[in-house]
Amino acid sequence: MTTSTGTVRVLLVDDHPVVRDGLRGVLDAEPGVDVVGEAGDGEEALVRLAALAGAAADGDPGVDLVLMDLRMPRMGGVEAIGHVRERFPAVRVLVLTTYDADRDVLPAIEAGATGYLLKDSPRDVLVDGVRAAAAGRPVLAPSVAGTLMGLVGAPAADEPTLSPRELEVLRLVASGATNRSAARQLFISEATVKTHLLHLYEKLGVRDRAAAVAVAYERRLLG
Repeated sequence: MTTSTGTVRVLLVDDHPVVRDGLRGVLDAEPGVDVVGEAGDGEEALVRLAALAGAAADGDPGVDLVLMDLRMPRMGGVEAIGHVRERFPAVRVLVLTTYDADRDVLPAIEAGATGYLLKDSPRDVLVDGVRAAAAGRPVLAPSVAGTLMGLVGAPAADEPTLSPRELEVLRLVASGATNRSAARQLFISEATVKTHLLHLYEKLGVRDRAAAVAVAYERRLLG
């Protein structure tokens, strides 16, 4: 989701002011990206989100994307992500942290993060990730994808299996394709892509694209 003008409105959440200053400098310099607020931890982020939503037009959350660190005082990123997704469902969350261990990655994705990038990501990767995550497309740093792939073994025999077409759709989603792009590449309608996504969400026990990709890596469906 973005504004009618195509601008991605970003809330920065990190407990280090110098990091927030650097991120603001990078993002505000990009066309179509606007940093609308900052917070030093998850608790403050929820207060800021409520204020921005209250100041916006009815139905407009005032923010499109939260760029969220994980390890912060008072309320960490994982807990905050869950609250954001529950209270502001139209707002996406992109994790930006220094940690890519499985104990950090999986809880963040399961809490509802659309993507997970590391703070050493190149500038263009960060900017592209912000735009992609705001549009609802999964974003994973290569090491994070590797972490997810290394977490699990083969799926249990009683786990539901995806159809070949569902797997094709999931692979395209994992690569960052939109529904329209996936439909074009598979020569099917966009409505059919959405139907396949709903079916595979149900089979995998997830609610969104990022979680579907994470679970698929866990089960080595995309290996």
